[in-house]
Amino acid sequence: MRQGCLCAVLQRQLTASVDVTLQQRHEPRGRQVLDTLVRVVPGGVRRPIHNVLANITTPVVFANDVLQGKPRRAGDTMMRFLINTTAGGVGLFDVATDWGYPRHGTDLGVTLALWGVGDGPFLFLPLLGPSNVRDAGGFAGDTAFNPLAYATFGGSTAVNVTRFAVGAVDARERLIEPIDDVKRTALDPYATFRSAYGQNRRSTIDETRNDRRATPPAWFNR
Repeated sequence: MRQGCLCAVLQRQLTASVDVTLQQRHEPRGRQVLDTLVRVVPGGVRRPIHNVLANITTPVVFANDVLQGKPRRAGDTMMRFLINTTAGGVGLFDVATDWGYPRHGTDLGVTLALWGVGDGPFLFLPLLGPSNVRDAGGFAGDTAFNPLAYATFGGSTAVNVTRFAVGAVDARERLIEPIDDVKRTALDPYATFRSAYGQNRRSTIDETRNDRRATPPAWFNR
């Protein structure tokens, strides 16, 4: 029992030291990018950019809906993609929500959790923020689900690199304020990040597991 506790403590110390090293080396650069983005790009422009990025990743959400055995969620995701890509101007505007197809998020980390895969050690990834081994692996797997990853055309490499970089910055920009608050106020930021991230992910996983929405879409019953 003592040996198990000692291993857990050593694992936490090792993970924390690696996380701190990564933050010290990469956080200042990432923060400079985010500060420049917020300063140069107005919120009214960042929102459509976020919408386009969300629309681009819709095939990833659809694939995970299918793998999770959620046909109605998969159908809603497909309808969102078709509506926002056409009526929403390639995703600039979230028209689908107003038409009865609200967005739901999911990823391969959630899928793996529903399949029984454990969290693994907690991680704090540069730019992306809090994660764990399962979700970090899921993030890599989700990249393989995106059709753009296999597209070959003039400048396709540059497009994919830009898409990944802008997506990472967009995700990090939405976390920067709560992360700063924790760093400023928490006695043990590492433990706080780990606890908050774990609770959020468990809530997302439980919500997905219990989602047994009926077949007719929301607008049908209006």
